[in-house]
Amino acid sequence: MYRTVGLDTKTRGLAPWMIAVIVVVGLLIAGITIGLLVYFSVSDQKLEYYHGTFKISDAQLNANTEQSYAYHYKDLREMSEILVDETFMDSNLNKHYIKNQVVKLTPEIDGMRADVVMVFQFPSNEKRETREKKIHNILHQKIRNTRALKINASSLQLNGCGKRVTPTIVNRIVGGEIAPKAAWPWQASLQHNNVHQCGATLISNTWLVTAAHCFKNNPTPNGWTVSFGTTINPPLMKRNIKRIVVHERYRSPAREYDIALVQLSPQVTFTEDVRRICLPDASDYFPPTSTVYITGYGALLYGGDSQNELRQAAVELISNEICKQPQVYGKEITYGMFCAGFLEGIYDACRGDSGGPLVVKDSTDTWYLLGIVSWGDNCGRVNKPGVYTQITYYRKWIASKTGL
Repeated sequence: MYRTVGLDTKTRGLAPWMIAVIVVVGLLIAGITIGLLVYFSVSDQKLEYYHGTFKISDAQLNANTEQSYAYHYKDLREMSEILVDETFMDSNLNKHYIKNQVVKLTPEIDGMRADVVMVFQFPSNEKRETREKKIHNILHQKIRNTRALKINASSLQLNGCGKRVTPTIVNRIVGGEIAPKAAWPWQASLQHNNVHQCGATLISNTWLVTAAHCFKNNPTPNGWTVSFGTTINPPLMKRNIKRIVVHERYRSPAREYDIALVQLSPQVTFTEDVRRICLPDASDYFPPTSTVYITGYGALLYGGDSQNELRQAAVELISNEICKQPQVYGKEITYGMFCAGFLEGIYDACRGDSGGPLVVKDSTDTWYLLGIVSWGDNCGRVNKPGVYTQITYYRKWIASKTGL
């Protein structure tokens, strides 16, 4: 006679169906536990974006028809993305690698330049500079040995530019609004004898770009300093100025060639609050009515004083056709300039914003410097929008002075 299960477990094992239930429950508990551990370990990690470029030799998009051109472009892009995928999935960063996307293929004399954005997830306590070096070394090793695409290993560059941790939320209100912490990490304040004079934009760990007219009265580095952060006082980071490079053809009070470069000493250390912005290519085009963003410590009204806190505003690009109309600026708009703002006024840069950035982001949330605050008739006046130095026009000049 069989005993009832459970009455005498010392002398009899569990029934098979009970063992199966216990195993399933145990697996469920283990799965939930592992899932929670993964969730809590990953929740302390942030998505990070890295922009890299490399050159595909002997690759040309010279197909006979528009359709075959599109197919060739698609093939090159997919092959490049697969190469980057395989590179990191087979590396010691495979647990941190998320995905990549080739955002642009640019024809060059002897091949194509691929711009790729890579997404990783790293612990927040690791230094970004260390990770950049790891990513570069892994890519370089793979590219040097690959046969899938003919890539020049020496052309590989990792450009961690134009990325920020704060989302874009800008309301269009009179005078702009106070910028959140780390919202515009490339913004700088140029100060002479510790008094704010102009804005500037960080384009590398040693170079800033600003307006030439900022140095009209004080053209040498003596007395000049640079600070970073969303307040002038106290500054988040401060540096001395080693060299000022004003465009050779700038002549005050003329407004052409209103661009200058500033070399820092010592170089800055990139953090979430201090980062460089990306520079566009000389051939890049941004259509009128595109939404762009201006930031600065300037006055809130004409004749006012500079502000201690960084402010931001969203404006629109204005076509040259409109900006050159007689009731706007007419013939005053010449080469290397463009307008942005609104013809009805209100949103505009003002005194103290000179030299600061006008920026735009692309589909990958990468930010580019389009303009430098240069001049304007009053602040926020009807039919008198802000006028900006055009970065694409001076792109080759910037490269000739900085190598960027």
